[in-house]
Amino acid sequence: MRQLRIGKGRYASLNDRIFDTVNILFMLFLIVVTLYPFANTLAVSFNDAIDSVAGGIYLWPREFTLDNYAYVFKQSQIVHATMISVLRTVIGTVVQVFCSAMVAYTISRPEFVLRKFVSISFILTMYFSGGLIPTFLLMRDLQLIGTFAIYIVPGLIGVFNLIVIRSFIEGLPEGILESARIDGAGEFITFIRIVLPLTVPVLATVSLFAGVYQWNSWFDVFLYNSSKKHLSTLQYELMRILQNTNSQSSGKQVDFISEAAGGGQTVTPKAIRATMTIVASVPIIIVYPFLQKHFVHGMTVGGVKG
Repeated sequence: MRQLRIGKGRYASLNDRIFDTVNILFMLFLIVVTLYPFANTLAVSFNDAIDSVAGGIYLWPREFTLDNYAYVFKQSQIVHATMISVLRTVIGTVVQVFCSAMVAYTISRPEFVLRKFVSISFILTMYFSGGLIPTFLLMRDLQLIGTFAIYIVPGLIGVFNLIVIRSFIEGLPEGILESARIDGAGEFITFIRIVLPLTVPVLATVSLFAGVYQWNSWFDVFLYNSSKKHLSTLQYELMRILQNTNSQSSGKQVDFISEAAGGGQTVTPKAIRATMTIVASVPIIIVYPFLQKHFVHGMTVGGVKG
């Protein structure tokens, strides 16, 4: 019996080692598959544009150059557009998260008799839309077209974020909220001083969602503010640069090579796409590590209830 137990123990230990080895190899494979496209894009963005046409660039630029970035940032609107993007991302994220949290707290309260009706009304907007033309007419009637407010007002409430925050709030101990009311705090004071500090993990989670959406948005600029250069965003300007590069270089032989106007360097759509991808991604990559702890905790706790 002793030998049998030892044998079983060795057999189980061997299985564990095999599982760990396969698991590690699989995870390493996922890491490579996930990181390689970004690393390759980074290498292309720092490589000479003409040399990139030949291919064969993987993790390191073959002919290092900053011409691609110089071409992108040499555009007159880029700096101002970046400031507008940062401004709309910060203001839009703060306003959306705060408003969504207030509504989420309201519909999470059992004493609110219309909570089910309001919840269903918000959820329906995730599945049905009024359409592009009615939305444009609504924005026009609200006199939001041609203003900075068009980036903020339509996104005051994020329905998905609302549901996540509501689920998190419903998991809070009811005794904490009751004790605040016993001490004479009203609903708004309870929300500000009790609920918001307790929901920091989920607020960090939805802030990342809202921030990424605001930072990457360009279609609303195209629809409502394309004629307002002082309200143009970074994403919209990058899209215009790519379009101009494609139009200037159409008809050329080697991967649509085009010479940057007045710069002396040569750029290609492939190099510009890689450069724009890095320029647009770096701010989010920088912010994410600071929110990662709250992001994971918010997703796991906020997803317990539906």
